[in-house]
Amino acid sequence: MELLEKTILEKGKVLPGGVLKVGSFLNNLMDSRLLKEIGKEIYSHFKDCGVTKILTIEASGIGIACVTAQFFDCPVLFAKKSKTSNVDGEFYTADCFSYTHQKSNVLVVPKEFLGKDDNVLIIDDFLAHGEATKAVANIVEQAGATLKGIAIAVEKGFQGAGDEWRKKGVDILSLAIVDKMEDGKIEFRK
Repeated sequence: MELLEKTILEKGKVLPGGVLKVGSFLNNLMDSRLLKEIGKEIYSHFKDCGVTKILTIEASGIGIACVTAQFFDCPVLFAKKSKTSNVDGEFYTADCFSYTHQKSNVLVVPKEFLGKDDNVLIIDDFLAHGEATKAVANIVEQAGATLKGIAIAVEKGFQGAGDEWRKKGVDILSLAIVDKMEDGKIEFRK
């Protein structure tokens, strides 16, 4: 997606350790016009898949998921990174290691919100090593729901998780695929 790539080049920052900082437009401070265009692009790709629910992970995927859900006219469900006192009943859970925070989380989704009749689109801001996406897909499988695809704003192509999903035959849409980040410069996949 040209607009997203342009915004990454203008406002993104490459930090040590292979980190791409997009806090000024995608997750801390969210550019609502950019999110709307991202939502339109995701909808255009998956509009004929019968999506009934969008699933994401707290917190950075929620903005993109909510804007996109308006085009699908469906609800957004997000996996919490731990069980909190305001969540009761039975849950689907999946272990998830966060490279960003260097710790493991147990993702939690109440069973009452996801079931076998759901056609699920997973949405997230980043795909790097793929741990979060694998964990959420595991929850979809536990629920007996149908995974219709995965939509990612920014994929770090050089870390391989997106290609892994593609080899499995999963319909994955990555709006910007970064193939290289060196010396503060970003190269996108053609």
